[in-house]
Amino acid sequence: MAPQRKLDLDPEVVRRARRLAARAAEPIIEMARTHTTVSVERALLRLAGLQGADSEGRPWVNHLVDTVRDQVGLEHGVALPVWDALARGPHASLAHLARDAARGRISFRIPTGSDATLATGAARGAARSGIARIDRRRAERDRLLREVGDPAQPWVYLIVATGDIYEDIPQAQAAAREGADVVAVIRSTGQSLLDFVPEGATREGYAGTYATQENFRLMRAALDDVSRELGRYVRLTNYASGLCMPEIATLAGLERLDMMLNDCMYGIIFRDINPRRTFIDQRFSRQIHARAGIVINTGEDNYLTTADAVDAAHTVVVSQLLNERFGHEAGLRDDQLGLGHAFEINPAIPGSFRLELAHAQLVRELFPDAPLKYMPPTKHMTGNIFAGYLLDAFFNLAGVMTGQSIILIGMMTEGIHTPWLSDRDLALENVRYVRDACAGLAEDFVPRPDGFVVQRARQVLSESIELLEKINDDGLLTAIAEGTFGVTRRPADGGKGLDGVVERAPGYLNPAIEILDAEDPHADRAERLEPDKKEVPA
Repeated sequence: MAPQRKLDLDPEVVRRARRLAARAAEPIIEMARTHTTVSVERALLRLAGLQGADSEGRPWVNHLVDTVRDQVGLEHGVALPVWDALARGPHASLAHLARDAARGRISFRIPTGSDATLATGAARGAARSGIARIDRRRAERDRLLREVGDPAQPWVYLIVATGDIYEDIPQAQAAAREGADVVAVIRSTGQSLLDFVPEGATREGYAGTYATQENFRLMRAALDDVSRELGRYVRLTNYASGLCMPEIATLAGLERLDMMLNDCMYGIIFRDINPRRTFIDQRFSRQIHARAGIVINTGEDNYLTTADAVDAAHTVVVSQLLNERFGHEAGLRDDQLGLGHAFEINPAIPGSFRLELAHAQLVRELFPDAPLKYMPPTKHMTGNIFAGYLLDAFFNLAGVMTGQSIILIGMMTEGIHTPWLSDRDLALENVRYVRDACAGLAEDFVPRPDGFVVQRARQVLSESIELLEKINDDGLLTAIAEGTFGVTRRPADGGKGLDGVVERAPGYLNPAIEILDAEDPHADRAERLEPDKKEVPA
């Protein structure tokens, strides 16, 4: 059910904001459509089934893409040279080809004529096979939701990340039994800066657990077990950001994750990843998310950890509008846009709760069909656990009053240490109490017409339009370079990963992008429920 309209926003003002966001996004979309990256090319090979790594942990997809790049470049993509080499033999699979490429035993070329036609057909078949596997995983989710039931919103979102996947699993199952509807496994610190995806199950990670295909598989299976036990589907979240965004998105689709953190600017601002690399990788990632039925979570909440939550409120709205446009262009529906925002206003400011209500209600009404993700206070948690627990209760109350969709539980020990399991239990008790005691309160909360909450919301929307006009004049890459979002300045030609960006040449081929561009990601297809007719060996 769509939320009530309580702020009486001018529809034409809202339409103007969206038009400006679409215009600002267009040059970025064009750049993403005319360039590729090393990670986009590796993602194609992962879709085709290539897995594994050498004895030092370097994935075979990295070896294969790097060898192709060194010999013939990536301007035409990896599909033509790789499947041409397979056709010329004697390699029976991508895995054998990758091993020989790593040993320097392969000479790649850009095929022409009938050789190019043969390679194109084989590459398209391999990409189709991988996307069919993603389709079947999506169909599995649909069946499980029908079988075990979908919990009512707001969904309670809880983080688990010990560094050891085998420790994460029992903690995640315990969290589900205590009321968590969404379990997020935070990645090990620094993984976003790795230009490869580790292989296998991992048991060591700093402040998080590595995102790997095997870790995804293990956690999804564990949450399926507890979903059947509890009679409600428990969703799994991880992070599709960083230098391997397209690959992690692909692995998430193959292993049926339900949500992925995927923001248009988070990696740029907070991890100093090159803006061009990020936007190009992001488009392919979101196309995979759309096809897999994955809900993205965007990262606007992070801006308020570095910028003032009152002064910078409009930058959150602008980023949400941009994320919406980028998401729609990549095929995401409104119900896959888990746009982020946060309860981060200094509680010492008089009327801080009214300001929070104004901001939260504005976002709710601007994106009525989006499963908004509301983040708890972190910046102003002082170490006073009693005040922190109270502040988290106010956050939970604001979430219920304004009809937020996903509520991440706040920890009273935030900023002191990694929370204990007992802290998590108390946090879940807090959100359960407020959610149950205030059930339906969103229906009764109606701000006074032209009162403080309404006027503040309209002010933030007006400031958002002013900023979007400036971005249209200067360009989004310039705005990011000037520190518009989250204060931090990130120039378009700076940061990590720019050397992995390649402009596409005429004749560029990536059959996965061809399929994702050409087909409706949400169309019902019978083949999602059928086994592959033909698997391409990896």
